[in-house]
Amino acid sequence: MTSRRTPAGAVLLAAGLLVLTACGTEVPGNGKAAGPSPLPSLSPTPDPAARAAAAVARHDRLFPEVAAACAGKPTAVPSRPATPDDLPTDPEARKYAENHGYKQQGTLTPAAQCRGDAHAARIRAALGGSDGKGAPRTAQELSALLAGMGYAAQTVDVYASSAGSLSFVLSVPESGPCVTGRLTPPVSVQAHAVYVEGGCAEPRGGH
Repeated sequence: MTSRRTPAGAVLLAAGLLVLTACGTEVPGNGKAAGPSPLPSLSPTPDPAARAAAAVARHDRLFPEVAAACAGKPTAVPSRPATPDDLPTDPEARKYAENHGYKQQGTLTPAAQCRGDAHAARIRAALGGSDGKGAPRTAQELSALLAGMGYAAQTVDVYASSAGSLSFVLSVPESGPCVTGRLTPPVSVQAHAVYVEGGCAEPRGGH
């Protein structure tokens, strides 16, 4: 017997083939086939140089007069010739240098040295100059003076000796370096790098 396909049957057969072809394909709600899941994005590693530059920019916004005075200063540490031994050749001087090595400081870039010197000068002026006339007489007064000049409490340590003499050490906000001051006449305020053992305060110890 010869079978004949009607037009309606051909249409149903074609529809069935389309259904079979689509089997196994996952179609999301928008009707498009799902693609591969995107890989999680990885956060870039912070660049130390970029972080340092951002800190200096924040400092410059806090202290625009210091920023103007130090604009254009080199930001790299000056190179120095390599030497096999920087200790003195004299035995006694060599022993002294070895015993006081814990007091060694880092090296400042010209830009950092300029900032430190500028901060030291503005603090010295606020203390009344080298003779210290009108300088604070208590630790509370000194802390309030420095805070009013923009040096936050967490960046400053103020000390009062048993004899009543005042001193302080601070880290310049955001960018460093350190500034150390003593209010016993003559008043001394100096900028310097951090100590190799860490921090702006002179380490206590040695051997």
